Amino acid sequence: MNPTPDDELIFKLLGMIEIIGTHEQVPVPPRRQRTVLCALLLEANRVVSMEQLIDVVWEHTPPSTARAQIQICVSALRREFARGGVDAQIETRQPGYLLRVAADKIDVFLFERRVAAADLAVRQGRLEEAATILRSALALWRGPALSAAGPALQSKALRLDEKRLSALENCIEAELSLGHHHALIGELQSAVTENPLRERLRGQLMLALYRCGRQPEALDVYRAGRELFIERLGLEPSDQLRKLETAILIEDEALRLDQDEPVPVVVQNVVSPHQLPATISDFIGRQDVVARAENVLSGDHMTMHVVNISGKAGIGKSALAVHVAHRVAAETYPDGQLYCDLRGTHAEPATPTEVLGRFLAALGVVGSTLPDSVDERADMYRSMLANRRVLVVLDDAGSESQVHQLLPGSPSCGVIVTSRTRLTGLAGSHLVDVDCMDSGDSRELLARIIGRQRLENEPAAVEALVDVVGGLPLALRIIGARLAARPHWTLASMVGRLADERHRLDELTHGDMVVRASLSLTYDGLEHDARQMMRLMSLLEADSLPVWTASALTDGRGRSFDLVERLVDAQLLDVVGSDITGLPRYRFHDLIRLFAKEQVAEHETPAAQLESVERVAGGWLAMAEQAHRRLYGGDFTLLHGRGKRWQPHARYLDVVLQDPLGWLESEHPNLCAAVVQAADAGLDELCWDLAMTLVTLFETRSCFDDWQHTHERALEAVREAGNKRGTAALLCSLGSLHHSQRRMDASRAALEPALDLFTELDDTQGLALTRRNLGLLEYNEGRPEVALPIFEQSLVEFGRVGDVVGQAHVMSQLAQLSIDRGEHELAIAQLSDALGMCREISSPRVEAQVLHRLGGAMLVQGRYEQAQQLITSVLAMVQRAGDTVGESYALHSLGLIHGRMRMFSEAGRLLRRAIRLCEENLDRVGAARIQLDLAQLVSRRGDTFHAIAIVEQAMMTFQALRLTFWESKALAVMEKITADNWLSAAGTSNGGAG
Repeated sequence: MNPTPDDELIFKLLGMIEIIGTHEQVPVPPRRQRTVLCALLLEANRVVSMEQLIDVVWEHTPPSTARAQIQICVSALRREFARGGVDAQIETRQPGYLLRVAADKIDVFLFERRVAAADLAVRQGRLEEAATILRSALALWRGPALSAAGPALQSKALRLDEKRLSALENCIEAELSLGHHHALIGELQSAVTENPLRERLRGQLMLALYRCGRQPEALDVYRAGRELFIERLGLEPSDQLRKLETAILIEDEALRLDQDEPVPVVVQNVVSPHQLPATISDFIGRQDVVARAENVLSGDHMTMHVVNISGKAGIGKSALAVHVAHRVAAETYPDGQLYCDLRGTHAEPATPTEVLGRFLAALGVVGSTLPDSVDERADMYRSMLANRRVLVVLDDAGSESQVHQLLPGSPSCGVIVTSRTRLTGLAGSHLVDVDCMDSGDSRELLARIIGRQRLENEPAAVEALVDVVGGLPLALRIIGARLAARPHWTLASMVGRLADERHRLDELTHGDMVVRASLSLTYDGLEHDARQMMRLMSLLEADSLPVWTASALTDGRGRSFDLVERLVDAQLLDVVGSDITGLPRYRFHDLIRLFAKEQVAEHETPAAQLESVERVAGGWLAMAEQAHRRLYGGDFTLLHGRGKRWQPHARYLDVVLQDPLGWLESEHPNLCAAVVQAADAGLDELCWDLAMTLVTLFETRSCFDDWQHTHERALEAVREAGNKRGTAALLCSLGSLHHSQRRMDASRAALEPALDLFTELDDTQGLALTRRNLGLLEYNEGRPEVALPIFEQSLVEFGRVGDVVGQAHVMSQLAQLSIDRGEHELAIAQLSDALGMCREISSPRVEAQVLHRLGGAMLVQGRYEQAQQLITSVLAMVQRAGDTVGESYALHSLGLIHGRMRMFSEAGRLLRRAIRLCEENLDRVGAARIQLDLAQLVSRRGDTFHAIAIVEQAMMTFQALRLTFWESKALAVMEKITADNWLSAAGTSNGGAG
């Protein structure tokens, strides 16, 4: 070997970080840039993803600007390289960056190359050369590795420091074998002082002292070490060190140097093992994953390439690993392939000692020459693979510790590791996550197993089969194998067998392929608390689970977040995004959830299950309640029950509820599911309370189907429990829903029994809410004189219970009655009172509604400019809040105002926008009412034919919904347009005659 001169180095990481340019020594960049630089250098000539760089710089709490800050760091490094004449380039490569530089220009890689060369020299018996090379490798060190590189790189720095110590020990071992014991004592004494728990160094010092005739000092070194081991570790020294002490005591002849050179390790033959299992013939899909793995394993061999294939049970990791291994073996790794199933998910996983023994035997090491200790076996293994191109496949690894000693040291070797956990502790490894198959690949796999014709005969059944197992390859293979073995079965019959969730896992078994058994291996490998967390999380019916639900399941006991992340690491739970706080959200694969629910039935009592579900439902209610309060300024216009609340952390609530309506919308599926699950569990108070609280969302977003579904399911639960107040509350809310959809008969059928129940219960707030809704019903059916006393009584009742928002809302309705009677000043006074109430308790949503009605009063008075300013401000308010229903009302009013101001083009644009928004909100009646105003505007512009067509369209809506009041209004508009057209035509005719 011709070592690269140290003065030709460009990047020095083995000590204080230094960068050497052709012009001058480049200043060490600031901390963040320095961390990015080190991360790129340690993976030199390989792509480092943006996500990896973000993790290195900020670990678990990156800011929202993290990507931009990394880009700034890279740009600054490029400028420094150019300024200092640094012979290296940072290239942008998806999904991150690649630092291109000759590997021998980085001291870390030069060190590792010299160590590998020394190992080869030892193996070939060239001890003098090995010692010289190791001394040159150690001379590269100027202090602890990656000094001042930041805490995120400490684990990498510690591994480098460990390699330095191992190199030092190997160097001293060679020099002791050469008889240099006199010269080594001072260095060994310093090394033992710095590393007092390092047994190999202590043993080397003992041997050197003994060979120098200083037997008592050698024994003192042992006794001092023994006392230290017992004091710090509570352990005796190893057998090897105790045997050395005994040998020194009895002056064993084996300790003396009787020959000039030791006999090197003997191997029977240098063989090329070929241990890969056969690849499966029907391997399909995964093209992107295969390509990524191949690119890593076939890249420039400046460092050893490690691919960590990770995925859940049954996802096809082993098949993928073997497939990739066969594709790269012949060309890239001609010196052989080693394979071992590490059984990491089994009760008795393979030990590194056992695996190294198998690998060394495959490489030609015979009986007595095979070392006993795992460290010696690892040393021999790495030495034998030095400068050889061998691919090592380690299947089903349980942890990093099971793998570390099985990694070759040579950059010419490659490694594929499969694991159900992400082995992020493997330095320099490339993580390849394997997900479920998409529908196309799933169908193709089934076609190859059972024949394409059977799939083409039953396309609907094929889709159902793929969907029911969620694209899990193991499950698909089992289904295919069962169908192939039974050609008389239809695919639809298989769908039927899998339809019952309770027996689905029973059906997914064929020969040695068993989904339940595969999942059990991972589940059984978890600690007790993680298994319990998995069971409890499977109870929840949810679209995706935020972190706080895990804490609620265990009532805040223990380390819920860590347990959930343990399930993610074990590929039993998927991360499917994050919430507004940046915390992750989780979801089960359907089959894994079924497995977990089976474990629930076996290990959790019904009482414990109910308590867990109750706490989570109580958490959803507590958060929805807080969201309503922030929108309305308090618990106004809302009835609450006696269900138990579970409060998430206050700081978490403050963050997620900064936009309360936005949070309600983001958690919409989960909140609806919580109502249904609470009802199914018999938690009647929780389910009706949560359903009522969600009306804030349902109204604003026109979620009429969810409004009806949650309320009807909750109504079944409260009626079954004999809960009169819950029944009355839900009927009142359903009456409001039916009114919103202009189903007036259904609205009355719900509101009148609600009124009777609240009267029986003497519930003043319930009576106020119900009467308000009845008043609206009477008004919109064209009976304002009936609505007036109902509104007035409701106003009094809201006042009795201190519901300020309820009072403001009813006062606004009374103002509308005043406007209809032409009592404009009274209406404005009433609206001013309502506005004051809203502002007193900060209720922005109702304030916007009152302001909108005030703008309408000004419009009627002919105060167009004031009305325009007011409604424009209302439009901004509702748009900020994301209130699309309020936005449609504001646009409608602005269209009318612009029409009165003879700004016809803008008026038409606004009215059409309002109609589109109503249609998006499924508000057919709202759209039809605006169409009547649009028709009159179009008529005024002379397009009578188009105007009549618009009225007819609105008329069809009113007739379909049996809204006779509005149907009569549409007829009046039609008659007016026709009359105006006749007069216009007559005027033109007369003018012509004159």
